[in-house]
Amino acid sequence: MTERTLIIVKPDSMSKRVGGKVLNALESCGLQMVACKMLQLSRPSAEDFYGEHKGKEFYEPLVAFMSSNPCIVTVWEGAGAIKKAREVIGATDPAQAKDDTIRKMYATDNRHNAVHGSDSFKSAEREIAFFFNHEEIFPWQEKIYKK
Repeated sequence: MTERTLIIVKPDSMSKRVGGKVLNALESCGLQMVACKMLQLSRPSAEDFYGEHKGKEFYEPLVAFMSSNPCIVTVWEGAGAIKKAREVIGATDPAQAKDDTIRKMYATDNRHNAVHGSDSFKSAEREIAFFFNHEEIFPWQEKIYKK
């Protein structure tokens, strides 16, 4: 089933200058990027986006981190996009992530873990709508350009 997922290239990836590598890893697994924008989350936007975690120990440091520098927010589409993206991303804790996953290669710790990825269909819908309106998501026609 074709589905969509939201992926955020977090500020630590941008600071390390590995944002393109993160996007390439997602593209290499067969997903298609259908929306993309670079932005810096305001503190209120970060609080709203991560609102489900309010009151948890990691909430305040996460909000501060995510609003500290620019990030790249993207939507990816493909068969099993959520599961496929999460496999490429790797475990939240980079120490637990499998080799060759984004987090194993580029993350520092649980917060500075290179990338955010939707964890379910419901989360993906909410997260995509948070950043993109319908007109900002582009359908692709396969093989328009042939070599």
